[in-house]
Amino acid sequence: MTSPVVVVTGANGLVGSHVVSALSERGASVRAVVRRPGTAPDLPGVEEHVGDFADPGFAGSVVVGADALVTTVHPMGDDRDSQRRVGVDGTLTIADAAATSGVARHVHVSTAAVYDRSPGTGDVAEDGDLVGDDGGDYAVVKRDVDAALDRAAGTTRVLVRPPAILGPGGSSVWNALRPARIRDDEGQRHAVPDASFAWVHVDDLAALVADLASGAIAAGDDPEAGPVAGGCTPVNAAGEPATQRDYLGAVTSALGLEPVWDDEPAWTGQIVADRARGWGWSPKVTLDEALEELKAGLRQ
Repeated sequence: MTSPVVVVTGANGLVGSHVVSALSERGASVRAVVRRPGTAPDLPGVEEHVGDFADPGFAGSVVVGADALVTTVHPMGDDRDSQRRVGVDGTLTIADAAATSGVARHVHVSTAAVYDRSPGTGDVAEDGDLVGDDGGDYAVVKRDVDAALDRAAGTTRVLVRPPAILGPGGSSVWNALRPARIRDDEGQRHAVPDASFAWVHVDDLAALVADLASGAIAAGDDPEAGPVAGGCTPVNAAGEPATQRDYLGAVTSALGLEPVWDDEPAWTGQIVADRARGWGWSPKVTLDEALEELKAGLRQ
């Protein structure tokens, strides 16, 4: 059997690098797209491709002959216009190139932030209401990327929607960047203790993405059994239930700080990942393991 050829954008990022590693473990040939030379993971079957995937010429060349495309890049900290240029326009450029080249599968790493998770909403599955235009730049732009990919055609598209992604790394929002803000700003230490902290570990997320991109999870006509062939299928990826008491408590404990618990309405539902489990995915990293890893990294 021929090894699948998979193009991964953002291959040196937190999610992208773990996806590349998971694909390498599965014997795939990976075209790792990065902006700076020498930053792609150095792993068996991985070939670095340096360029801007928002450039039609580069995008067209890098997807030729590929079996799947994985898109992971989104500039979270930028303003809405900048996020839209990269997140929407750039993603659609390489998605269109993939469709034109006959790439069979496109796995896009979206986010559970596209869902309305206001107080009282309850549990959220893939058919949940999405955020409105007042939902914040990141959530709104990611919502619009999903909508644009839903309108596209030519590939089997999967929108993987993780909540907070735990896992070590300098660019990790929840293991590094967010704790740094909590350390430096007392105002960041406030939370409603029973508010939900929906999460998934980056290793488990990468495993799902790699199985989809490599074809280990087959497409068909039932979205509860696998992606819809030729369609666009959202799928949530979340670990076991957790609260802000778990996450913020772990961060402040490791930093030697005290959290400030607020009493106000908050979302207490869960991101429901039954569809992903129906596809054969099951998260391996427990909450205790993820939080111990988080605390160990902060203590170092």
